[in-house]
Amino acid sequence: MKTLKITLLFCFISVFTFAEVSQDQKNALVDLFNKTNGDSWNHKWDLEQPVSKWYGITLEGENVIALNLSFNGLNGNLPESISDLVYLKVLNLSFNKLGGELPSTLVNMINLEELKLYSNSFSGAIPSDIGNLTSLKSLELFNNEFFGQIPSSIGSLTELETLILSSNQLMGKLPSSLSNLKSLKVLSVFDNNLIGTIPSSIAELKDLEELVLSNNAFYGNLPGVLVELKGLKTLLLSNNQFKGNYAVLREELPNIIDFDLDAANLEGALATLDDEEDED
Repeated sequence: MKTLKITLLFCFISVFTFAEVSQDQKNALVDLFNKTNGDSWNHKWDLEQPVSKWYGITLEGENVIALNLSFNGLNGNLPESISDLVYLKVLNLSFNKLGGELPSTLVNMINLEELKLYSNSFSGAIPSDIGNLTSLKSLELFNNEFFGQIPSSIGSLTELETLILSSNQLMGKLPSSLSNLKSLKVLSVFDNNLIGTIPSSIAELKDLEELVLSNNAFYGNLPGVLVELKGLKTLLLSNNQFKGNYAVLREELPNIIDFDLDAANLEGALATLDDEEDED
């Protein structure tokens, strides 16, 4: 009897230890593999092996919580079924050859904390309801072909610390809702087609350490409120049409290490406010 109990206990532990993910999650992973030319990946999955042995996957219990397939040769479109990975916190598919529009279901992945899709060939607009992903701390979509405006719903991502949308084809103004992102440390939108002035409300981003707006079509006076961002270490504003006082701004932000402005355009006194009201 004692031996039987030990055997049953061992079997129970074994089943618990090697428990597989749900069929929906496994199907979503297999779909991703098939839709992105998995047979040509740098690190292929052996679909006959347990999911726990597949490259780039982190499990917590029976659930997939992280998927990191950067630099892995993925080529194709991201399938709608990606949203069946309902427990996913980290999705990193950077430095691949993925293209097309983002699946509409992506915004249903409400547990995502990191979404890193940079250095691919994604196109289309950033989903207007990207603000549904309220757990996001990092949104990195740079080096793609996204176009259209930055959605105002992005202001709902109040946990966001890093927002990098650089090197796309985005246009329009910076949405005023960005001022809601009180935890933001990095804001980078360089090398797009953005226009308008810097919203004076940017001074509300007290934790901001990097502000990168270079290579756009921004214009107008540098808002004096920029000097309130005492934590700034990087301020890159070149290749725009800003006006203001370079020396005063540099003096008022002593912690800056990287500082890049078009000195030729910075004439006159530092503006205390924008001359224009900014709208989405």
